[in-house]
Amino acid sequence: MNNIATGILSSSSPSSTLYSCRRLIISSFSSSYQTHIQSHWKNTISMSSSSSPSSSAAIQSGPSDSIIKSTVPLSVAREPEPVKEDNKPPPKQHPWLIVGLGNPGKLYNRTRHNVGFEMVDAIAEAEGISMSSVSFKAFFGKGCIGNTPLMLAKPQTFMNNSGESVGAIVSFYKIPPKQVLMIYDDLDLPFGKLRLLPKGGHGGHNGMKSVINHLKGTRDFPRLRIGIGRPPGKMEAASYVLRRFNKQESEELDFTFQTGIEAIRILLLQGFDKSATFVNSPKHVKQIQ
Repeated sequence: MNNIATGILSSSSPSSTLYSCRRLIISSFSSSYQTHIQSHWKNTISMSSSSSPSSSAAIQSGPSDSIIKSTVPLSVAREPEPVKEDNKPPPKQHPWLIVGLGNPGKLYNRTRHNVGFEMVDAIAEAEGISMSSVSFKAFFGKGCIGNTPLMLAKPQTFMNNSGESVGAIVSFYKIPPKQVLMIYDDLDLPFGKLRLLPKGGHGGHNGMKSVINHLKGTRDFPRLRIGIGRPPGKMEAASYVLRRFNKQESEELDFTFQTGIEAIRILLLQGFDKSATFVNSPKHVKQIQ
């Protein structure tokens, strides 16, 4: 480069000589600087590649301008993985247990004390549920109303020991008390009237006493009471509850059972409050004379 500079100085005017030297110095510095930068980037990329196999970088030079380019690391360039959908099954739904209280055998068939049995039979017929199997000391059936599972039971232990059957079913299927509906007769309600309550005591009913005892003393379960009226004159209550219905009473009970079936459907599909409103609200019903 010294020889070239000397030739320029000897053959040119001072101004042209100064200009030519300036161009030569700039050209030389630019070439050296590019060479230095290329070497620096090659060393840097080589070190990065050896320490991280998942990423890559490269230096590409054009034929004339020696442009330095680097690629985007693979970890950045990858498309995001799709979010996995939550395929967990829905929580298991506990079935409802609907129990009608009564006494077993033909001797007690169609008596007032067995009105709980008859209500359960009406539900089973309306919903197409077979009650032919015997489990947990009860006639037993399983079915659904809509998508809600339910079990129907008629304990065969005699009224005063009904809790033996009910307690065993509740324990085996782990049914919460709020989904155990008891259906039974009530002397204190007018004949054919229904009353749905979320909880309460036994009210002197021996079947309910047994159920409460076998549910570890809890009273927090719903009950559907069916009125059978008070005994006439001086008749004892024990004798009255074992009397059969006459024809007119049977016809009126058929209407009561239809109302009860609708109440059960509302209970399972829409909840207790709506069912209680349906059952307990005053209705203008033409009584059968």
